[in-house]
Amino acid sequence: MSAESPGTRLRHAWINGPVLLPGVFSPLVAKMAERLGFQAIYLSGGALSAGSGFPDIGLLTLSEFVAEAQRITQVCTLPLVSDADTGFGEALNVERTVRLLEAAGVAGIHLEDQTLPKRCGHLSGKSLIPPEAMASKIRAAVASKRDPNFVIIARTDARGVNGFDDAVRRAKLYVEAGADAIFPEALESAQEYQDFAEAVPVPLLANMTEFGKSPLLDAAELDRLGYKMILFPLTAFRSAMQATEETLIALKTIGHQRERVPTMMTRAELYDRLGYTDYEARDRSYFGDAT
Repeated sequence: MSAESPGTRLRHAWINGPVLLPGVFSPLVAKMAERLGFQAIYLSGGALSAGSGFPDIGLLTLSEFVAEAQRITQVCTLPLVSDADTGFGEALNVERTVRLLEAAGVAGIHLEDQTLPKRCGHLSGKSLIPPEAMASKIRAAVASKRDPNFVIIARTDARGVNGFDDAVRRAKLYVEAGADAIFPEALESAQEYQDFAEAVPVPLLANMTEFGKSPLLDAAELDRLGYKMILFPLTAFRSAMQATEETLIALKTIGHQRERVPTMMTRAELYDRLGYTDYEARDRSYFGDAT
């Protein structure tokens, strides 16, 4: 494993081009992303909530986010960026949020400027806290991190509430407060992505979530526009849930899974992704037989 901190490795990765951040909804998915050569991964609050049976409206607690982050970082060496919702409270709560997630091995977090109960960034009906209140959270986050390279990303949902210009104004204030990067949520065109990058020349994160208000731009175009991180928060989760429902329907309606078997990961493939033989070899070695 690298001696560099997770935050340092994330920053080094985005220097060489955009970092694709697939949402990983389990530690095994994180291991698969690492095996496939991704440079970093993402813990989505939306996926964590949905997988727990709840909508993404701020019902899950900080402890649940920390526990999931720990499960991922224990089996995967990739830098993990974690959703931190609204920071789980005000500025003093943000201090604890940063300390616990950093201690869990996370490379960085993003905080958003919504009020509670928060909503998906691509839905209507959101409301925002005053920009000065969000700036205080950013200052608390920066003051709390132990590793100076732990990444603080400020997300603004202002585009869908007050318009593009307010999103730019807020982003600039959040940078002044110490944010390392900005996440402009729910921009509505490629031109807006370009205009935002020109107006806020700092590391930027683009959210390429499906079924939302933003166009699904490819990595090459976002790189050209200047975005350093590209988020795919629920892409793998949605694909897995669709396949799961189709399998359950088949079981319920026809009483067997035979037609679904060709679409499944085999037992051997699953064991390979898990590193099963490595566990067996280590177990034998502890008994003095490494053969």
